[in-house]
Amino acid sequence: MTRIPAGPLILGLAGLIPFLWSAATHLSPALAAWAGGYLPPMFIGSYVGLSYGTIILSFMSGVLWGFAAKAEGRAATVGYALSVIPALWVFVMVTDSSVNSMIYLAAGFAGLLLLDASFAAQGLAPGWWMRLRLLLTAIVLGCLAVPILT
Repeated sequence: MTRIPAGPLILGLAGLIPFLWSAATHLSPALAAWAGGYLPPMFIGSYVGLSYGTIILSFMSGVLWGFAAKAEGRAATVGYALSVIPALWVFVMVTDSSVNSMIYLAAGFAGLLLLDASFAAQGLAPGWWMRLRLLLTAIVLGCLAVPILT
């Protein structure tokens, strides 16, 4: 494995802010109340985690599509088919603001990690990809677990 370049690492970590905010405002009623004075409800608590998570899972389908474009023949066809799974999963499974939708979203991120590993094993992702994805996914799953478990 190679070192994660600064750009992807910094942007990846910055992309965690809405997930961290979601968990924090879910755990702290005082923080949620303060934020409610400035932000609409969709930017507080589990709602922000769900809405942002659906965007990110769909975005990651596009990333995987880009990896599939590096392949040829049957491997490319399979890669394209696999790359749309995260977006379709979130579209079909995350349907409301329930705990079930949060569980399905978390399952989508766990499944995405398996797809990441598959693309990386084929040499279609950068050498540092799995280090970044493991770090980011662990934090995302931790944040999504907050409203599921509390």
